[in-house]
Amino acid sequence: MPSFLVETFLSRRDAVRRPEHEGRARRAAAELTREGASVRFDRCIYVPEDELCFYVFDAVRRADVARTAERARLEALRVVEIVSSGKEPR
Repeated sequence: MPSFLVETFLSRRDAVRRPEHEGRARRAAAELTREGASVRFDRCIYVPEDELCFYVFDAVRRADVARTAERARLEALRVVEIVSSGKEPR
């Protein structure tokens, strides 16, 4: 299953809210999966120096990840497919 990265802005001042945002992303992915899409939240990566927060999802379609980000109110700057090493295929 392909992986996708949702890029968002998260200021250092608001970084304490990252766990809340992550929880919304996890719940939104689960909701969409129950509705018939195939989306799995994988992880969150925060880069304080750049004030960027990345959410990684596994999904069949990019559009499903974009809908997940919208439902989770992540205010995505972009949603792109990614390839990473060290991850076993599912």
